[in-house]
Amino acid sequence: MSIAVIGSNMVDLISYIHRMPSEGETVEAPGFAMGCGGKGANQAIAAARLGAEIVMVTRVGNDVFAESTLKNFEDHGISTKHVLRTEATSGVAPIFVDPESHNAIIIVKGANALLTPEDVEWAREDIARCSLIVLQLEIPLETVYAAVALGEELGIPVLLNPAPASPELDLTRISGVEFLVPNESELELLTGMPVASLEDITKATDVLVAAGIANVIVTLGARGALWAHAGGQQLVDAPTVEALDTTGAGDAFIGCFSTTWVGSDDVLAAVRAGTAYAADSVTRQGTQTSYAWAEESQPA
Repeated sequence: MSIAVIGSNMVDLISYIHRMPSEGETVEAPGFAMGCGGKGANQAIAAARLGAEIVMVTRVGNDVFAESTLKNFEDHGISTKHVLRTEATSGVAPIFVDPESHNAIIIVKGANALLTPEDVEWAREDIARCSLIVLQLEIPLETVYAAVALGEELGIPVLLNPAPASPELDLTRISGVEFLVPNESELELLTGMPVASLEDITKATDVLVAAGIANVIVTLGARGALWAHAGGQQLVDAPTVEALDTTGAGDAFIGCFSTTWVGSDDVLAAVRAGTAYAADSVTRQGTQTSYAWAEESQPA
Protein backbone atom coordinates (compact mmCIF):
# COMPACT_ATOMS: atom_id res chain seq x y z
CA MET A 1 0.00 0.00 0.00
CA SER A 2 2.24 2.79 -1.32
CA ILE A 3 1.33 6.48 -1.63
CA ALA A 4 3.49 9.15 -3.27
CA VAL A 5 3.27 12.51 -1.51
CA ILE A 6 4.78 15.26 -3.62
CA GLY A 7 4.69 18.44 -1.63
CA SER A 8 5.81 20.60 1.20
CA ASN A 9 7.35 20.31 4.61
CA MET A 10 7.51 23.01 7.26
CA VAL A 11 8.56 23.45 10.84
CA ASP A 12 5.56 24.68 12.83
CA LEU A 13 6.15 27.46 15.36
CA ILE A 14 2.93 27.39 17.40
CA SER A 15 1.90 30.15 19.82
CA TYR A 16 -1.14 29.55 22.02
CA ILE A 17 -2.67 32.97 22.60
CA HIS A 18 -5.51 34.51 24.62
CA ARG A 19 -6.63 36.51 21.57
CA MET A 20 -5.37 37.63 18.19
CA PRO A 21 -3.39 40.90 18.42
CA SER A 22 -4.55 44.05 16.67
CA GLU A 23 -2.32 45.88 14.22
CA GLY A 24 0.71 47.32 16.03
CA GLU A 25 -0.17 45.54 19.28
CA THR A 26 2.09 43.22 21.26
CA VAL A 27 0.38 40.54 23.32
CA GLU A 28 1.79 37.86 25.59
CA ALA A 29 1.28 34.22 24.62
CA PRO A 30 0.94 31.76 27.51
CA GLY A 31 2.25 28.77 25.53
CA PHE A 32 4.56 27.80 22.67
CA ALA A 33 5.37 24.58 20.86
CA MET A 34 7.53 23.63 17.90
CA GLY A 35 6.90 20.68 15.66
CA CYS A 36 7.13 19.34 12.14
CA GLY A 37 4.44 20.36 9.69
CA GLY A 38 3.73 21.50 6.15
CA LYS A 39 0.73 20.17 4.29
CA GLY A 40 2.67 17.56 2.34
CA ALA A 41 4.54 16.26 5.35
CA ASN A 42 1.40 16.33 7.52
CA GLN A 43 -0.52 14.20 5.03
CA ALA A 44 2.43 11.83 4.66
CA ILE A 45 2.84 11.42 8.42
CA ALA A 46 -0.88 10.79 8.97
CA ALA A 47 -0.87 8.13 6.25
CA ALA A 48 2.34 6.57 7.60
CA ARG A 49 0.88 6.39 11.12
CA LEU A 50 -2.05 4.48 9.62
CA GLY A 51 0.20 1.95 7.92
CA ALA A 52 0.84 3.33 4.43
CA GLU A 53 4.26 3.15 2.80
CA ILE A 54 5.17 6.66 1.69
CA VAL A 55 7.31 7.90 -1.18
CA MET A 56 8.01 11.50 -0.11
CA VAL A 57 9.21 14.00 -2.71
CA THR A 58 10.13 17.35 -1.16
CA ARG A 59 12.95 19.82 -0.54
CA VAL A 60 14.44 20.99 2.76
CA GLY A 61 16.90 23.79 3.41
CA ASN A 62 20.42 23.77 4.75
CA ASP A 63 19.66 24.58 8.38
CA VAL A 64 18.73 23.08 11.73
CA PHE A 65 15.06 22.85 10.74
CA ALA A 66 16.02 20.44 7.95
CA GLU A 67 17.56 18.06 10.46
CA SER A 68 14.32 17.96 12.45
CA THR A 69 12.31 17.23 9.32
CA LEU A 70 14.63 14.46 8.14
CA LYS A 71 14.62 12.78 11.56
CA ASN A 72 10.83 13.03 11.72
CA PHE A 73 10.46 11.25 8.38
CA GLU A 74 12.91 8.55 9.43
CA ASP A 75 11.12 8.06 12.76
CA HIS A 76 7.93 7.34 10.80
CA GLY A 77 9.57 4.89 8.43
CA ILE A 78 9.50 7.32 5.49
CA SER A 79 12.48 7.08 3.17
CA THR A 80 14.40 10.33 2.71
CA LYS A 81 15.73 9.26 -0.70
CA HIS A 82 13.73 11.99 -2.44
CA VAL A 83 13.96 14.57 0.36
CA LEU A 84 16.42 16.91 -1.35
CA ARG A 85 18.75 19.34 0.43
CA THR A 86 18.76 22.89 -0.90
CA GLU A 87 20.96 25.94 -0.33
CA ALA A 88 18.04 27.87 1.10
CA THR A 89 16.09 28.16 4.31
CA SER A 90 13.66 25.41 5.21
CA GLY A 91 9.97 26.17 5.18
CA VAL A 92 8.50 27.47 8.44
CA ALA A 93 4.95 28.14 9.59
CA PRO A 94 4.24 30.49 12.51
CA ILE A 95 0.82 29.42 13.85
CA PHE A 96 -1.40 31.24 16.34
CA VAL A 97 -4.13 29.33 18.21
CA ASP A 98 -6.73 31.04 20.41
CA PRO A 99 -8.76 29.53 23.29
CA GLU A 100 -11.64 28.66 20.94
CA SER A 101 -9.16 26.60 18.84
CA HIS A 102 -9.34 29.04 15.93
CA ASN A 103 -6.00 29.43 14.20
CA ALA A 104 -4.15 31.86 11.97
CA ILE A 105 -1.15 30.63 9.99
CA ILE A 106 1.70 32.31 8.11
CA ILE A 107 3.78 30.13 5.80
CA VAL A 108 7.29 30.83 4.57
CA LYS A 109 7.83 28.35 1.73
CA GLY A 110 11.62 28.50 1.71
CA ALA A 111 13.05 25.39 0.02
CA ASN A 112 9.53 24.21 -0.87
CA ALA A 113 9.39 26.94 -3.52
CA LEU A 114 12.37 25.28 -5.24
CA LEU A 115 10.82 21.84 -5.80
CA THR A 116 10.88 21.35 -9.57
CA PRO A 117 9.25 19.18 -12.25
CA GLU A 118 12.72 17.64 -12.69
CA ASP A 119 12.63 16.53 -9.04
CA VAL A 120 9.35 14.74 -9.75
CA GLU A 121 10.77 13.12 -12.85
CA TRP A 122 13.84 11.97 -10.89
CA ALA A 123 11.51 10.11 -8.52
CA ARG A 124 9.55 8.52 -11.40
CA GLU A 125 10.65 4.94 -10.75
CA ASP A 126 9.54 5.01 -7.11
CA ILE A 127 6.35 6.94 -7.87
CA ALA A 128 5.45 4.36 -10.52
CA ARG A 129 4.97 1.64 -7.90
CA CYS A 130 2.49 3.75 -5.90
CA SER A 131 -1.29 3.43 -5.94
CA LEU A 132 -2.02 7.14 -5.39
CA ILE A 133 -0.25 10.49 -5.84
CA VAL A 134 -1.10 13.18 -3.27
CA LEU A 135 -0.44 16.87 -3.99
CA GLN A 136 -0.97 20.30 -2.39
CA LEU A 137 -0.17 23.89 -3.39
CA GLU A 138 2.73 24.80 -1.09
CA ILE A 139 5.06 23.96 -4.01
CA PRO A 140 5.27 25.66 -7.45
CA LEU A 141 2.23 25.19 -9.67
CA GLU A 142 4.36 23.93 -12.55
CA THR A 143 5.58 21.13 -10.30
CA VAL A 144 1.99 20.31 -9.38
CA TYR A 145 1.02 20.19 -13.06
CA ALA A 146 4.03 17.97 -13.83
CA ALA A 147 3.00 15.54 -11.09
CA VAL A 148 -0.61 15.45 -12.39
CA ALA A 149 0.69 14.75 -15.89
CA LEU A 150 2.98 12.01 -14.60
CA GLY A 151 0.07 10.39 -12.80
CA GLU A 152 -1.96 10.41 -16.00
CA GLU A 153 0.97 8.97 -17.96
CA LEU A 154 1.54 6.17 -15.42
CA GLY A 155 -2.16 5.48 -14.85
CA ILE A 156 -1.93 6.43 -11.17
CA PRO A 157 -4.89 8.29 -9.61
CA VAL A 158 -4.07 11.76 -8.28
CA LEU A 159 -5.49 13.53 -5.21
CA LEU A 160 -5.03 17.31 -5.17
CA ASN A 161 -5.61 19.35 -2.05
CA PRO A 162 -5.79 22.91 -3.50
CA ALA A 163 -4.35 24.54 -0.41
CA PRO A 164 -3.33 27.16 0.24
CA ALA A 165 -5.87 28.40 -2.29
CA SER A 166 -4.39 30.01 -5.39
CA PRO A 167 -6.34 32.08 -7.93
CA GLU A 168 -3.63 31.13 -10.45
CA LEU A 169 -4.52 27.43 -10.39
CA ASP A 170 -5.51 26.40 -13.92
CA LEU A 171 -8.47 24.03 -13.69
CA THR A 172 -7.92 22.79 -17.22
CA ARG A 173 -4.53 21.39 -16.19
CA ILE A 174 -5.90 19.48 -13.19
CA SER A 175 -9.19 18.27 -14.67
CA GLY A 176 -7.86 14.72 -14.84
CA VAL A 177 -7.33 14.32 -11.10
CA GLU A 178 -9.33 11.56 -9.43
CA PHE A 179 -9.90 13.50 -6.19
CA LEU A 180 -10.02 17.24 -5.54
CA VAL A 181 -10.23 17.97 -1.81
CA PRO A 182 -10.80 21.67 -0.97
CA ASN A 183 -12.29 23.26 2.11
CA GLU A 184 -15.12 25.78 1.78
CA SER A 185 -12.97 28.88 1.21
CA GLU A 186 -10.82 27.04 -1.34
CA LEU A 187 -13.95 25.88 -3.14
CA GLU A 188 -15.19 29.46 -3.30
CA LEU A 189 -11.92 30.67 -4.81
CA LEU A 190 -11.74 27.80 -7.30
CA THR A 191 -15.24 28.33 -8.65
CA GLY A 192 -15.97 32.00 -7.94
CA MET A 193 -19.28 30.86 -6.47
CA PRO A 194 -20.77 31.48 -3.01
CA VAL A 195 -20.47 28.78 -0.33
CA ALA A 196 -22.67 30.26 2.38
CA SER A 197 -24.99 27.24 2.53
CA LEU A 198 -24.85 23.53 1.80
CA GLU A 199 -26.96 24.19 -1.29
CA ASP A 200 -24.37 26.72 -2.48
CA ILE A 201 -21.59 24.21 -1.88
CA THR A 202 -23.32 21.47 -3.88
CA LYS A 203 -23.83 23.86 -6.80
CA ALA A 204 -20.14 24.77 -6.73
CA THR A 205 -19.06 21.13 -6.65
CA ASP A 206 -21.35 20.41 -9.62
CA VAL A 207 -19.30 22.88 -11.65
CA LEU A 208 -16.06 21.06 -10.84
CA VAL A 209 -17.52 17.63 -11.56
CA ALA A 210 -18.83 18.94 -14.89
CA ALA A 211 -15.28 20.15 -15.63
CA GLY A 212 -14.08 16.56 -15.53
CA ILE A 213 -12.98 16.00 -11.93
CA ALA A 214 -14.23 12.57 -10.91
CA ASN A 215 -14.62 13.18 -7.18
CA VAL A 216 -14.82 16.48 -5.31
CA ILE A 217 -14.65 16.13 -1.54
CA VAL A 218 -15.25 19.32 0.44
CA THR A 219 -14.09 19.28 4.04
CA LEU A 220 -16.55 21.18 6.22
CA GLY A 221 -14.87 21.17 9.63
CA ALA A 222 -17.24 20.24 12.42
CA ARG A 223 -20.01 19.58 9.87
CA GLY A 224 -18.08 16.73 8.24
CA ALA A 225 -17.44 16.40 4.51
CA LEU A 226 -19.40 16.48 1.26
CA TRP A 227 -18.54 13.98 -1.50
CA ALA A 228 -19.71 15.01 -4.96
CA HIS A 229 -19.40 12.93 -8.13
CA ALA A 230 -21.25 12.32 -11.38
CA GLY A 231 -23.86 10.22 -9.55
CA GLY A 232 -24.75 12.87 -6.98
CA GLN A 233 -23.63 14.08 -3.57
CA GLN A 234 -23.34 12.55 -0.12
CA LEU A 235 -22.86 14.41 3.16
CA VAL A 236 -20.89 12.60 5.84
CA ASP A 237 -21.40 14.01 9.33
CA ALA A 238 -18.47 14.46 11.69
CA PRO A 239 -18.48 12.97 15.19
CA THR A 240 -19.19 15.50 17.92
CA VAL A 241 -15.99 16.25 19.83
CA GLU A 242 -14.62 19.01 22.04
CA ALA A 243 -12.08 20.77 19.84
CA LEU A 244 -8.80 21.82 21.44
CA ASP A 245 -6.71 22.68 18.36
CA THR A 246 -7.93 22.44 14.76
CA THR A 247 -4.49 22.95 13.20
CA GLY A 248 -3.78 20.28 10.59
CA ALA A 249 -7.22 18.67 10.71
CA GLY A 250 -7.65 18.90 6.95
CA ASP A 251 -4.32 17.18 6.45
CA ALA A 252 -5.36 14.46 8.90
CA PHE A 253 -8.46 13.90 6.77
CA ILE A 254 -6.43 13.55 3.58
CA GLY A 255 -3.83 11.22 5.11
CA CYS A 256 -6.53 8.91 6.45
CA PHE A 257 -8.72 9.17 3.35
CA SER A 258 -5.78 8.27 1.11
CA THR A 259 -4.74 5.27 3.19
CA THR A 260 -8.29 3.95 3.49
CA TRP A 261 -9.07 4.41 -0.20
CA VAL A 262 -5.85 2.76 -1.36
CA GLY A 263 -6.63 -0.20 0.89
CA SER A 264 -10.31 -0.53 -0.01
CA ASP A 265 -11.12 1.32 -3.27
CA ASP A 266 -14.23 2.53 -1.41
CA VAL A 267 -14.62 6.32 -1.58
CA LEU A 268 -17.49 6.59 0.89
CA ALA A 269 -15.71 4.44 3.46
CA ALA A 270 -12.60 6.57 3.01
CA VAL A 271 -14.58 9.81 3.50
CA ARG A 272 -16.13 8.41 6.67
CA ALA A 273 -12.78 7.25 8.02
CA GLY A 274 -11.10 10.56 7.17
CA THR A 275 -13.87 12.56 8.83
CA ALA A 276 -13.61 10.54 12.04
CA TYR A 277 -9.81 10.69 12.03
CA ALA A 278 -9.78 14.47 11.55
CA ALA A 279 -12.34 14.91 14.34
CA ASP A 280 -10.16 12.86 16.66
CA SER A 281 -7.11 14.96 15.78
CA VAL A 282 -8.68 18.24 16.96
CA THR A 283 -9.04 16.87 20.49
CA ARG A 284 -5.26 17.15 20.96
CA GLN A 285 -2.84 20.06 20.61
CA GLY A 286 -0.30 20.24 17.83
CA THR A 287 -0.33 19.20 14.22
CA GLN A 288 1.35 15.88 13.46
CA THR A 289 1.49 15.09 17.19
CA SER A 290 -2.32 15.08 17.20
CA TYR A 291 -2.56 12.30 14.61
CA ALA A 292 -3.50 8.90 15.98
CA TRP A 293 -1.59 5.75 15.15
CA ALA A 294 -3.41 2.81 13.57
CA GLU A 295 -3.58 0.88 16.83
CA GLU A 296 -5.28 3.74 18.69
CA SER A 297 -9.06 3.73 18.83
CA GLN A 298 -10.95 6.27 16.74
CA PRO A 299 -14.39 7.77 17.21
CA ALA A 300 -17.18 5.94 15.37
